[in-house]
Amino acid sequence: MDDVKRLPTIKNIKVSDLIPYVNNSRTHSDEQISQVAASIKEFGFTNPILLDGDNGILCGHGRTLAAKKLGLEIVPCIELSHLSEAQRKAYIIADNQLALNSGWDIDTLRLELETLGEFDFDLGLLGFDDDVIEKLLDIEAELPDLPDGDRDPFQQKTFTLHDEQAELIDEAVKRAKKDPRIKTGINENSNGNALAWICEQFNGGGNG
Repeated sequence: MDDVKRLPTIKNIKVSDLIPYVNNSRTHSDEQISQVAASIKEFGFTNPILLDGDNGILCGHGRTLAAKKLGLEIVPCIELSHLSEAQRKAYIIADNQLALNSGWDIDTLRLELETLGEFDFDLGLLGFDDDVIEKLLDIEAELPDLPDGDRDPFQQKTFTLHDEQAELIDEAVKRAKKDPRIKTGINENSNGNALAWICEQFNGGGNG
């Protein structure tokens, strides 16, 4: 099919005309619907409902329930009528599962939460439970176990350093990269290998 025909066109359709997929395997609790409704109220309806071409919902069952909760009569929708029956069934599952296969950079997430706190933004709108947010904001607390799904085993870490600390770390990493004992098998990033080796020495796992 011509790629131009696949370009999405947003249409405003009555909520009462939308038809839920009878075999939708994704569940939505009342609490989650309330969270989605609060998000829509704060940010707007930024994620259109995806339809099969006959007002059948492919993706967006939770957003549709949230729209009803808010009393919205019309919502933005995108029709995916070019999909085959098999593609429609598969995409309903894939759209939900693919989002679960990503992870969190905890340090960066914590930094963003702290920044939002400085803006006095309501962190409850982010979708995390209150106890999770509390642990993320408490530098001394044990970090919460956030679901990562089947993600890549590599992570990026972000730290806030004073200039003197940055110089100290840069020098240590530079020296560690020259040490013949450093392990390089699982990571192609030389800085990551060097920092991991330094931590290994501090934790008593090294030979020197």
